[in-house]
Amino acid sequence: MSAIARPQAATVQRTAAIQKVADARPAVSNAHPVPDRHGANFYVTDPELESLLKLYLPEALFLHLLPHFTRMGELAGGRLDELAGIADKNPPVLEHRSRSGENRQRIIKHAAYEEMERVAYGEFGLQAISHREDMLGWNGKLPPIVKYALTYLFVQAEFGLCCPLSMTDSLTRTLKKFGEPELLDKYLPQLLSLDWDAQAQGAMFMTEQAAGSDISNTQTIAYPNADGSWRLVGDKWFCSNPDAEFAMVLARVDGDPAGMKGISLFLLPRYLDDGSTNRYRIVRLKEKLGTRSMASGEITLEGAQAWLVGERGRGFVQMADMVNNSRLSNGVRSAGMMRRAVAEAEYVAHERTAFGKRLEDMPLMRRQLDKLRVPAEQARTMVFQTAQTLARSDAGDKEAYALLRILTPMIKFRACRDARKVTGDAMEVRGGCGYIEEWSDPRLVRDAHLGSIWEGTSNIVALDVIRAIKREGSLPVLQKYLMGLLADAALQPAYDKALREALSRASALAETTTENGHEHLARQTATALYCCTSAIAMAWEASKTGSKERLRLSQLVLVNRLLPRDPLCADGGIPPAWS
Repeated sequence: MSAIARPQAATVQRTAAIQKVADARPAVSNAHPVPDRHGANFYVTDPELESLLKLYLPEALFLHLLPHFTRMGELAGGRLDELAGIADKNPPVLEHRSRSGENRQRIIKHAAYEEMERVAYGEFGLQAISHREDMLGWNGKLPPIVKYALTYLFVQAEFGLCCPLSMTDSLTRTLKKFGEPELLDKYLPQLLSLDWDAQAQGAMFMTEQAAGSDISNTQTIAYPNADGSWRLVGDKWFCSNPDAEFAMVLARVDGDPAGMKGISLFLLPRYLDDGSTNRYRIVRLKEKLGTRSMASGEITLEGAQAWLVGERGRGFVQMADMVNNSRLSNGVRSAGMMRRAVAEAEYVAHERTAFGKRLEDMPLMRRQLDKLRVPAEQARTMVFQTAQTLARSDAGDKEAYALLRILTPMIKFRACRDARKVTGDAMEVRGGCGYIEEWSDPRLVRDAHLGSIWEGTSNIVALDVIRAIKREGSLPVLQKYLMGLLADAALQPAYDKALREALSRASALAETTTENGHEHLARQTATALYCCTSAIAMAWEASKTGSKERLRLSQLVLVNRLLPRDPLCADGGIPPAWS
């Protein structure tokens, strides 16, 4: 962001909100010159989240779930935060043989990680919310927003575990969509179980040394067995949660054509019917920059038994459904990490004094905090908008599907990139302490860098935005949707006009990029559409919740991310006509 406008009257509202939730902060916060937010309830201290949940959820459902949101906020700010720090410093270890010399592999996870698993999988059932109708005491299927809101809170404490949660959820979704009834009857109960001793986790084994973004280079081969199963032979280079009970694997059936059309999708169980371990080995675990709490490894498939999922030769198309679901989860996790980083920075700036002033009262700090808030709130809005669209798409709305196909890569592309900068700049607010591993800041910075690599690099995902426009006709659907939000928002005429003009210009850029094959403009196009969408949606949210602060942040998106600016101009404020 080139610049951020000076805060206006809405700063008073934000300061009042911070004061309102002060009772939820640890009592010791003012007792020491180094502020420590540990112990705060991440839900109670985030009134904007509650306001958005009230907007996007039916009242009865929101009231029913309020204790669960509050409970997750309490855990994320307290016990989960403690466990995440311990697990980060005690990564998993791969044991190849038992003490008696048997070739029996297992991944030894620290007790802190396992306790977090029990919270996520057991207490909240985050992996099963989308697939059961009896979750959290609610009779009926919960909308996607519920899962993502709880994940948004959980990830503010722990990022690594969110990968297995997402893959288990996505694997279950893909299996239900494409799997044969026999596979569903046999394996689905384990994936949907809430019993800690009976439930199963999922993984994706796609990446190979020669097949990263280019799946058509997959070298793993599938050979048919007499009983209708397949045996897989090959190497997978980067496999997170490698000891999961089930994994979705891409492989080429022996003799099938080269290229994408020869790739098929298989379900790989960790254990066979007789209780023995399937024929694949975890070669080693990866030593990673971030997500150290969760195991990632290399896999060698040595004739492992697997089952074909869906139509032969359409593996990538079917896996894409799982990948897109995971991409949305990536955006949610990046949004949550940004919220944690911003909340920590705001807390330090509010509590700490220097030169006789609170940090938050200093002009440069106010400007810096706004530069953190804007991308964090953009991502938060995009989480709600995309989750709401997912619910409509899953209900069979074809127009919603076209909208989802462009919103998902947009949030994956922009939110994951923004998280890298937001977490780094927020660490600076804490100063030297922020660089110390005892605090959450370094872990947030390290974990944030994974989002823009996982499930497609920035280039790949930006190109997917263009692909959605070409193949799904998503651009006119997006335009229609955003114009509907503007019509419903009843904004000041000048600001309404400015947003419409920005959308028109961003759409023209998207058309030029798509029609002329200008792939070099894909990232610029994806960013423009993301910023238009978030600015309009934030303005709509503000009109419904009465939040002047949300409207101000929407305006800052337009001023600093979409409108032309002279970098040598001293006036970076919001035009008075928009007020």
